[in-house]
Amino acid sequence: MSALELRSLQKRYGEVVALRDVDLTVRRGEVFGFLGPNGAGKSTTIDIVLDYVRPTDGTATVFGLDAQQEGERLRQRVGALPDMRLFGHLTARQHVQFVADAKGCDDDPVALLDRVGLGRVVDYTADGFSTGMGQRLKLAMALVGAPDLLVLDEPSTGLDPNGAREMRDIVREENARGATVFFSSHILEQVEAVCDRVGILSDGEIVAEDSIENLRDATGTQATLVVSVDSLTERAVAAVRDLEDVSDVVADENRVRVTCPDERKAAVVDAVRTDDATVLDIESDDASLERLFATYTGGLR
Repeated sequence: MSALELRSLQKRYGEVVALRDVDLTVRRGEVFGFLGPNGAGKSTTIDIVLDYVRPTDGTATVFGLDAQQEGERLRQRVGALPDMRLFGHLTARQHVQFVADAKGCDDDPVALLDRVGLGRVVDYTADGFSTGMGQRLKLAMALVGAPDLLVLDEPSTGLDPNGAREMRDIVREENARGATVFFSSHILEQVEAVCDRVGILSDGEIVAEDSIENLRDATGTQATLVVSVDSLTERAVAAVRDLEDVSDVVADENRVRVTCPDERKAAVVDAVRTDDATVLDIESDDASLERLFATYTGGLR
C-alpha cells in the first residue's frame, strides 16, 4: 500500500482552477519532494490531504484512508507542519501538550521541544517567538505521536542556515525510523538535500514525477566539470574535444572546463591526463535541480 495517493484531484475557486486532475503516488518509507513555484497549488494540495479544504473532484487517500471520509483516523497517523497560526498566550509546552492530548499519546513536550532547539524556552509564550522559533514549535507539534506520515509545507520558512540544516537532520531521522515524509517547498536546495523522489507541480498540474536522477536523464540536463593538471598539452585538449557527448570545452592555462553528462566525467579526466599529466583538482557542478525545475516549468517564477 502506498502512503499517499491523489487521483484526478481538482480544486476550483469560482473561475479560478487551483488544481487540474492531479495524480500522484507517494510510496511508503520515502522522502518525497513536492516542488513548485509560489502559487502552483502546493498548499492547496496539502490542505486537501489534511481535510482543511474539500476538493471539487477526485480523491486523496492516506494509507488507504479517504482524507475526506476518514479524517479523524487519518490524523492519528499524520504529523503536519502547515501554515497555521500559533496561540500567543500559550507556552511552547502547552502547544505540544495540546497535540499530544488530541492524539491520546504520552509524548514528553520538553523532549520534543529540545529536539527542535527550543529546550530553553519551553515555558515562554508564543507571542514573543520569532518566525524561525514559531517554525521550530510547529515542527515539534508535527512530531507528536511518531507519525507514520510527516507532511511538511515550506518547513524552512524563517529558519537561518543552521536551523534549516537541523530541520533536514530531523527529516532524515524520522525517515530512518520508518516515517514517510512529504516535503513541500519552492526552495530547491532543501528538496535536493533530503528527497528520494520529487513531483513537480506547475499551474495546478503535475508535470513530472520521478527520482531526481531519472528526471535529469530524461531532460538531458548536464553538469559542468573543471579538471586542473600540472601540465596541459594541446593534444590533451584535443582528446577532450573528441569525446562523445562533451561540449563547451574551454582550456585555461592548466585547467579544462567542459559540459558533459555525469557518466562521461571519468572519460574527460582520462583524456586530460594525456601525456601523463598529473591531476591536481577536480571540480564538479552537478546538473542542478534548479535547471531541472526550469526545464519542466518554463522557468522559475
